[in-house]
Amino acid sequence: MAERKPIESWLTDMDGVLIHEGTPIPGADAFLKTLKESGRPFLVLTNNSIYTPRDLHARLMRMGLDVPVENIWTSALATAKFLDDQRPGGTAYVIGEAGLTTALHDIGYVLTDHEPDYVVLGETRTYSFEALTKAIRLINAGARFICTNPDETGPSQEGPLPATGAVAALITKATGRKPYFAGKPNPLMMRTGLNAIGAHSETSAMIGDRMDTDVLAGLEAGMQTFLVLTGLTRPEAVESYPFRPSKIVDSIADLVKLI
Repeated sequence: MAERKPIESWLTDMDGVLIHEGTPIPGADAFLKTLKESGRPFLVLTNNSIYTPRDLHARLMRMGLDVPVENIWTSALATAKFLDDQRPGGTAYVIGEAGLTTALHDIGYVLTDHEPDYVVLGETRTYSFEALTKAIRLINAGARFICTNPDETGPSQEGPLPATGAVAALITKATGRKPYFAGKPNPLMMRTGLNAIGAHSETSAMIGDRMDTDVLAGLEAGMQTFLVLTGLTRPEAVESYPFRPSKIVDSIADLVKLI
């Protein structure tokens, strides 16, 4: 097997890698500081489409982690980039929060419930029966169905919450139409992110805490992959997957020396 090229660019998941339930994971600050000092291109990724990059920058700053706005890449941004490439200046009926609506406004999309080109489903804590009914009827009338990410549940201090993937399944059941998911594990999110920072997959690495999204997306995008054990995936679970990360480490702290 040919030896991999040195890592020149880094992509990392946020939840479970840099932070856990609102608290920085030990080593996250050192990793980000070393990255910025090195001048290497990097992105912090999240499948969560609720927040804008500016919102996430502020939230991370309150935790003591300084990630510039331009180094944050969300599934909402990946979705907007995909729609801008597919149908520039289009229209969409959106179920989601500011992270998604802002991203679509920024590419010149008109948000409407009148014969939209797309129904775009994102993350929100207030899914309404009325909005879902409208989405179902618009899809049945011909609107194309897009989702920011396939995550079926999301974390909260009270326990798991239904997320975009679960709500998408409801709409699919009612319409018979499956959505196109723009976020992880779709390698599209990795590739659009790499393009945003002028990086190449052959010399890039993806760090994540989930085999089924982070590692799979990085692998399919042609990157080296690092699985950290500070999130959802346990060491014994790795062997149940038909693919493996390039390397398994205890936490982000173990990767500082590789920058």
